[in-house]
Amino acid sequence: MPIPQEVEMKMREPLQSRVMTSHASIAVEETHGDGQVVLFIHGNSTCRQVFRKQFQSPLAEKHRFISIDLPGHGDSSDATDPSRTYTRPGLAGAVLETLERKQVESAVIVGWSLGGHIAIEMLARSNSVTALFLVGTPPVGEDIRQGFRGKPLGGLASQSVLSQEEITHFVEGIFGPCAEPFMRSAVARTDPQFRATLFAAAAKGEGFNQRQILSATSRLTAMVNGAEDTIVNLDYIDGVDYGNLWRGHCVRIPKCTHAPFWQTPEDFNVVLTDFLADIAGK
Repeated sequence: MPIPQEVEMKMREPLQSRVMTSHASIAVEETHGDGQVVLFIHGNSTCRQVFRKQFQSPLAEKHRFISIDLPGHGDSSDATDPSRTYTRPGLAGAVLETLERKQVESAVIVGWSLGGHIAIEMLARSNSVTALFLVGTPPVGEDIRQGFRGKPLGGLASQSVLSQEEITHFVEGIFGPCAEPFMRSAVARTDPQFRATLFAAAAKGEGFNQRQILSATSRLTAMVNGAEDTIVNLDYIDGVDYGNLWRGHCVRIPKCTHAPFWQTPEDFNVVLTDFLADIAGK
């Protein structure tokens, strides 16, 4: 007897769950695919919904896609100890705890912006990272400023409290004219302690030298950026001496800025499809 269409659609909807970690209660979303586990980590002051166009693609039926809301973001709780959690090492620890509690032994990490920095920290701390697919993430060394074109979003990325006008500027600076209301809600929801704590910790040098980590690793690393990104320094990203750079060069997706997965999802998904296929082939 065939399964009714509405039942089949319900079965395909991503699973929602919560994972208790020592950092926060983490909201998790995952698809039903039984292939490679692919973990998506969002950027500063956004949420897991920004990867909706990947979770609704055919790739999500083939692979087990997982996305989370970082502590202090989206449907996750605020950190119980902000000074411990709202740093690159702290966030990496929270994500690794989440994977452990979900019994995920290995995963490809798709990290966007801050999510990419978290992914590099995870790589330095755990063998669970199979490969990296980094988007809008300059692997920063001793001088973090080299990876960016001035202060990110004119300093808003590190500001504790944002006005409605500043939230709009923040969102449009990342997503451009295709921004949706949930993105503004995500920025407004973010724990006010998050941004300032994150940048203060980075200024103190907390975390690994990410340039050195990616230069030393043998794990496959894809560097994928919007060709018109005004936040990160694309020339800096191209100039890093990577240990195992996918296809031997950094990828620039045309006609998009800091969020190619949202702005040009068809082109982005083709690149991600090829990357996952290459991993499977090896």
